[in-house]
Amino acid sequence: MAKAQFHRNQKVWVETVGTWAVIEKIVPIWAKGFDEPVRITYDVGLGRDFLSHDLKAEDLIEAEEAADGASWRLLRARNKWQAPEDCSHHPFPGTFPVVVTDEADWGGWRVPGAEYDRDPRKIEAQARLITTAPLLLALARALSALVAESPDDAPAPIQALAQKAAAIERHIAELPPAPEPAHADAAE
Repeated sequence: MAKAQFHRNQKVWVETVGTWAVIEKIVPIWAKGFDEPVRITYDVGLGRDFLSHDLKAEDLIEAEEAADGASWRLLRARNKWQAPEDCSHHPFPGTFPVVVTDEADWGGWRVPGAEYDRDPRKIEAQARLITTAPLLLALARALSALVAESPDDAPAPIQALAQKAAAIERHIAELPPAPEPAHADAAE
């Protein structure tokens, strides 16, 4: 059964229209024989009702922006090495995921075609993980900061999670040592 994901008077980003709106009315859709609505739509005053996947909560947008300004996105590129009918076993036949980490829609992560064809579902999962990495890092930082504010009040399992989060953040921030250049003295 469907549950409302947003509430009345909540400010949301309407992805399909590209504008902010306020939810004016929650519209449940009922079916005979069910005790709960089978679908929930939202009236935001734009002339039609929207489903929850068309909307993003304001706090989610703020969390994405707070992730060091990173706006990593998942785009789909045309599959040049196979026709869509030849790769019907792929989750999105005729395309492959490209993770873009730059504002100009270039730079980031791509996968070789043969590797994608070998296990497309694994590559799709990797692409989604990479695009959410800045949000996960922001979550780890928030957890560490929360526990650091009052370490005595946090339960032991939460303290352990905060320590792991801090270790992960240190690992990300540390650069590997540069290889030592060949000395001119050795050549003489």
